[in-house]
Amino acid sequence: MRKTITDVSSNDVTSNDTIYDLRDGGVPDGGVKTAGPESDIQIAGDPLALPHLMPPAPAHPRTVAGFAGLARTIAADRSGWEPLVDYDPVSRWYHRLRTGPGYEVWLLSWLPGQGSGRHHHGPSSGVFTVLEGELTEHSRGAGRTLGGGTLRTFAPGYVHEVFNGGLLPAVSLHIYFPGLTEMPMDEPRTAVGACAAHGPWAAPEPLAAG
Repeated sequence: MRKTITDVSSNDVTSNDTIYDLRDGGVPDGGVKTAGPESDIQIAGDPLALPHLMPPAPAHPRTVAGFAGLARTIAADRSGWEPLVDYDPVSRWYHRLRTGPGYEVWLLSWLPGQGSGRHHHGPSSGVFTVLEGELTEHSRGAGRTLGGGTLRTFAPGYVHEVFNGGLLPAVSLHIYFPGLTEMPMDEPRTAVGACAAHGPWAAPEPLAAG
């Protein structure tokens, strides 16, 4: 049995061994090439250079990362959502921006003092991002300020509340998968500095979750 140069050490070599160095691709006459420098791409070809061998890109997201990417794509297309935004002085304004198989996209606006109330989204997971202004989210006993471009994801049963505690209007984008069918409210609590009628604990409009 002939050995390649990579199969032996100096202690293995005897006068009767025939060693072929195949790193240069050379094989003596009558020899059999048992190894070589080719990589998998050299042997099989680069699949990225053969688009017809690649699976087609899905027309709709199927994963949390995919829905987060969709949210960022919509957010970046300001001309696609900004002309649609409106404001309601009585309650949050909301608009279903689009739907797809197993998901829906909502556009919401929040005037100062308006909020979602403490709730969860039933069996739906979700992604939301702030498009303009700032919102405050409370969940699991902690509060956080969400500025423009902030993106949050959540699983079914995640309890939170979102409200605009600032002085300027805010706009946000929400994606639910599967589409939102229920939004149970948790027990309200007293909000410090919140508007009594439209503060963060006010009951939200049906299916217009934060």
